[in-house]
Amino acid sequence: MSARASYPQLDEDAQAAVDRVVANMQRPHCKRLLFITGAGISADSGLPTYRGTGGLYEETDTDEGVSIEDALSGAMLRSNPALCWKYIAQIEAGCRGASPNRGHEVIAHLADRYEVWVLTQNVDGLHRAAGSSKIIDIHGDVHTLQCTSCLYQVVVDDYAEVTIPPHCPKCEALVRPDVVLFGEMLPSEKLKDLSRELENGFDMVFSVETTSVFQYIAAPVWIAKQSAIPTVEINPGTTEVSQIVDERITHGAALSLGAIWERLEHP
Repeated sequence: MSARASYPQLDEDAQAAVDRVVANMQRPHCKRLLFITGAGISADSGLPTYRGTGGLYEETDTDEGVSIEDALSGAMLRSNPALCWKYIAQIEAGCRGASPNRGHEVIAHLADRYEVWVLTQNVDGLHRAAGSSKIIDIHGDVHTLQCTSCLYQVVVDDYAEVTIPPHCPKCEALVRPDVVLFGEMLPSEKLKDLSRELENGFDMVFSVETTSVFQYIAAPVWIAKQSAIPTVEINPGTTEVSQIVDERITHGAALSLGAIWERLEHP
């Protein structure tokens, strides 16, 4: 069974790209894969993106007349936690009830054949829910809540039972999600994890449904390219790395990754 027979939704160029990607994945020395994922991979699970047509924040300003970037900033959390938490809760509500889609599942399944690392900008936790374990969630996870004063931390399924804004049951200080808000630094431990794994090297790097506008998201693709490591972009649109990758599949993540998996399973 060929990828073409299984995935007629892919155009001819995409089908040919899938064949070449799989051929690279089947090289004897191809052992370690890096998947860099953005909001687009979760769109197939019904999660809205945050900007753009149909996004959670299609309009420039919030109801309060401030930009969503200001509302979701570390400074706002300190000065007006109720306003900041209002929009944090909206993000969680957009994630609530969502399940991993075929894109998340394929990345998780590939861990049975390769050492697979996921560098994700998403805070929805869907990679972990799909079964991936080697995850660098560089922006955090909205389901992990932590006290801003003491060591209290809890993981919740959703915010249905959370009083907004929440306060610590131990010390009464403000509780926040373990996510990177606008104006905050990236977590040093996760940056160390990323640096360590990049130093260990990857045999292929996939950029999946991310615009790659952040340097730390685009950098692994550039590093791979400079080291002659095969690079793949899965994205219907053009991004900051589109001109440098070896292969582009211009379809969505669920369809494209599903086709790659089918081709691996049925050469």
